[in-house]
Amino acid sequence: MPGPSDKAAFSELRLDNVGRRFAGKDALVDLNLTIRAGEFIALLGPSGCGKSTALNCLAGLLPLSSGSIWQDERRIDSLPPEKRGFGMVFQSYALFPHMSVRRNIAFGLQMQRLPRTEIKRRTEEGIRLVQLEEHVDKLPGQLSGGQQQRVAIARAVVLEPSLVLMDEPLSNLDAKLRLEMRTEIRRLHQSLGLTTVYVTHDQEEALSLADRLVVLRNGRMQQIGTSEELHTRPANWHVADFMGFRNIFEAEASRVSGSEVLVRGDGLCLLGTATSEITANDRVKAAVRPEDILVTDSPSGENLIEATVEVVEYQGRELAVEARTPSGLALHLRTERRLAPGDGVTLTVSADRLLVYPLEADDRAAAALVKAGAT
Repeated sequence: MPGPSDKAAFSELRLDNVGRRFAGKDALVDLNLTIRAGEFIALLGPSGCGKSTALNCLAGLLPLSSGSIWQDERRIDSLPPEKRGFGMVFQSYALFPHMSVRRNIAFGLQMQRLPRTEIKRRTEEGIRLVQLEEHVDKLPGQLSGGQQQRVAIARAVVLEPSLVLMDEPLSNLDAKLRLEMRTEIRRLHQSLGLTTVYVTHDQEEALSLADRLVVLRNGRMQQIGTSEELHTRPANWHVADFMGFRNIFEAEASRVSGSEVLVRGDGLCLLGTATSEITANDRVKAAVRPEDILVTDSPSGENLIEATVEVVEYQGRELAVEARTPSGLALHLRTERRLAPGDGVTLTVSADRLLVYPLEADDRAAAALVKAGAT
């Protein structure tokens, strides 16, 4: 099973201004995305952001309200799901409970009315790919969750689809199995030369699997880029919040010099790095990852923060710590230091790790309402 058949192969899949509305409300707005053959794309975001809607539009399970979908020069958004040649792996596995592993994997091939010898060849190859040779005659109810997910993946890839769509396929598994299946999915993607679109709300999962990530919020694309790009330079503070910048606080840009910004807020005065155009006196959001806040013994220097440890969580070699500043701002950090609740600490953060974002229009409106309500 070398990969997608020549008949199903394509150079790129393009979503042009794809939109979907439910009862007059936008669930997906102007999604523009080009997927190259062989890419692993993750659609990422919190519940209700539009990622599953986008996947279902791509699969043909939902009609578009606007826009179009193209496979090279062929428009496909008007085609029914079975005519698109895509494989689908669902969160719930969607296996037939009365059929054995072998029959579940062969089902789609039988629906295509392929020759019996071809069905047998592809089915046996699919079983080997997901390493279920010892379980071929079992029913789904006799398998573990991870084994059931392997069956669902095998059933999709034996069809030799031009595109594999996966909708939160690991969310029902325990932590250990999720890690194992992540490796398995990436291995199959690479060995078969698949093109994969993968929906998840787990940013760690997306970072480890995808070539490029698409972050959605309120049905709109916020950023698209590689794992490194999204991890180190989120496009806005909403993306930063979702990508693990647990420390985000509102402040004022009191001084701006090039990309260097001095921010003041919550009793802090810190140097940070502007991510886009900011001018003095602008309201901003400052964001930093827990691993970029360090405990220091230095009594002097820039970006020092005095705080008191409140919560300590043991996480192997590191501790996850929540500390609170005198003004009441909670800060999350990770450290190898042995700290305990009640300890006073001096923290520091490098200016290039403290990212400063302009307060967006909707945030400014919300802040103005809060201020008006308080006066």
